[in-house]
Amino acid sequence: MRTTPDICDDFPNDIRILAPIFQSYGAISHFGGQVITVKCYEDNSFIKSLSAEQGNRRILVVDGGGSLKKALLGDLIAADFVSHGWAGVVIHGCVRDVEILKTLPLGIRAVNSIPLKTARKGQGEQGIPLCIAGVTVNTGDYMVADDTGIVVSDQPIHL
Repeated sequence: MRTTPDICDDFPNDIRILAPIFQSYGAISHFGGQVITVKCYEDNSFIKSLSAEQGNRRILVVDGGGSLKKALLGDLIAADFVSHGWAGVVIHGCVRDVEILKTLPLGIRAVNSIPLKTARKGQGEQGIPLCIAGVTVNTGDYMVADDTGIVVSDQPIHL
C-alpha cells in the first residue's frame, strides 16, 4: 500500500487531505480501504451495529461532532470490527480503553480519548456525506491513513 505522501505526489488533483487532528490508537498504523460513513453524536448505536457486519477491509468514518465528552468506540466494539474484517475506524470524536485498543490489529484514528461510554439511543445516520476535519467524506470513497496523515479520494488510491 502506498504512503500518504506518495499518494499526494501521484494524485495531487484527486485527493482530499483531512486536517491533522487525529491520533492513532490501534495496532495498525497504515491502513486503507473503501469508506462507509456514520454521523452520530454521543450515541454509538450505529457503530455497534456495523461492527457486527462483514467489513471486507472497509473503513468506518464517523462524524461524532468532535465531542470530547463520551467515547464512541471501546475495546469490545473494536474487537468486533477486527473479527469481522474491517481495515479501520476514523472517528471525529473520542475512544476509550486505549491500552487495549493499542493491541488490536485494527487501524484506529480519533481526536482524543475519554473513559466515559455513550448511551445507546439508536440515534444517528448512515451512508450520508460527512464534513470532518475540513473535508467532505462520502460512503464509497477510498481512504488511506498512515503516520503522516489521512487522505481520501473518490478513486481507489489505496491499491
